[in-house]
Amino acid sequence: MKIALDATPLTVASGGVRRYVEELSRALAESFPADECWLVSDQKFNFCPDNLVNLKIGSPPKNVLERRWWSFGLNRELARIGTDVFHGTDFAVPYRASRPSVMTIHDLSPWMDSSWHPGSNRVRRRTPKLLRLGVAKMVITPSEAVRCAVIDRFQLADDRVIATPLAAARHFRPVRVTDHDRPFLLYAGTVEPRKNLGLLLDVWREVRKSNHIDLVIAGRRRPDYPEIPAEAGLHVLGYTPEQDLPRLYSSAEAVLYPSYYEGFGLPVLEAMQCGALVIASRDPAISEVAGNGAVLIDVTDRGAWVEACVAALSKQEFARDVRQRALRRAALFSWSKTAERTREVYGQAVQRFRMQA
Repeated sequence: MKIALDATPLTVASGGVRRYVEELSRALAESFPADECWLVSDQKFNFCPDNLVNLKIGSPPKNVLERRWWSFGLNRELARIGTDVFHGTDFAVPYRASRPSVMTIHDLSPWMDSSWHPGSNRVRRRTPKLLRLGVAKMVITPSEAVRCAVIDRFQLADDRVIATPLAAARHFRPVRVTDHDRPFLLYAGTVEPRKNLGLLLDVWREVRKSNHIDLVIAGRRRPDYPEIPAEAGLHVLGYTPEQDLPRLYSSAEAVLYPSYYEGFGLPVLEAMQCGALVIASRDPAISEVAGNGAVLIDVTDRGAWVEACVAALSKQEFARDVRQRALRRAALFSWSKTAERTREVYGQAVQRFRMQA
């Protein structure tokens, strides 16, 4: 099978959707060596195929007409490759259904609060139309929580939407660290409105009144989020290379993830796979992923967040137990499983396309 994936998320330096495309494309190429996996986009992107000969890079638009990517250029590129199925990895598929397409809907945040994604008007308009017209034959979501929400919001048939959990990359593992100067709490992820960093800062300041603890914020700041003012004990690292994250996860006293809403919560699973003590919001998708491997708290209960942080700092047995449960839970996920499930969805899309042709 020749598979083409939308590589546009790879034009961004970091973030969950970028990791999704990176890891899924590699896992597909590794798990199905007889297939060809193509990464295609109308924009330049950086990606290393890791010497996987069946993981290939498509061609950029060659003229003005092909720059009309979703209406014309993409279908021409898919025809050139001889693609059997196209995977729209980020809410989009070609406007004209010339071949089977699968769409990933990561979450419903673009429709829940416009302030979370002020630049997503195109997604809000385009995605429902593509679903209603049946251009995307199958839909993938990263969690069962999002699957149910997508079916309900867009009135889709149950068997057209498949939950396909993500995973943490293999290099996320416990790292022995003995050289950090001061204990710290950690937030790792994109700095954006939905992540609820106001609560994070409030909780840390309260905990700091009785504990010598710093706060490290590691992640790319989205342009629509204001800069975080400097203060004693606060370390805002900005964009952090992925290879640095296992060390941060492993050495943090606790990893805090107070997001208002998630489709999966990949940083939570990455931290758990590093054996971190994770304190996260009791969001449906995060709860589904974390299971008993993290401390889950309602985002409105500020006092409970403070108590959990204090316990992480003062109760060694409690911290050790949560860390062990995190490792056991994280071991249930792998990108090879994600690739196998995704490949099954591709087959279903091809079958539906043939039946409706």
